[in-house]
Amino acid sequence: MKLKVLLPTEILVDQSVTKVIAEAENGAFCLLPRHVDFLSALLPGILTYVDDQNLEHYLGIGGGILTKTGEEVRVSTIYAVRGEDLGTLRQQVAEQFEAINERERTVRSAIARLEADILRHFVKQGITADV
Repeated sequence: MKLKVLLPTEILVDQSVTKVIAEAENGAFCLLPRHVDFLSALLPGILTYVDDQNLEHYLGIGGGILTKTGEEVRVSTIYAVRGEDLGTLRQQVAEQFEAINERERTVRSAIARLEADILRHFVKQGITADV
């Protein structure tokens, strides 16, 4: 099978695999090369795949959509990070979430400043709103 993991800004994985293991709302599942075509909404968690050399690889994903059509398996997700083993994956996911949380705090702060500036402008211009 050919696995592609698609993020909004890049293709994280594009390689041949022999197995894909993921988790949906109704439980974990495993896709093998002769599996029927398949569609699933994925939960945030770990996606495991086995390459042609029989090595397991792990991705921490923030949910997403998995489709299997013929020999192609595609996973579309907003967030994913690779890990060589489950221990390193846990650390990498924790670091990524901390970075995301910091960016979100910065964005919220910038939006609050922008809203305050707009209100000050309206007050300065004598514009009022009937609420």
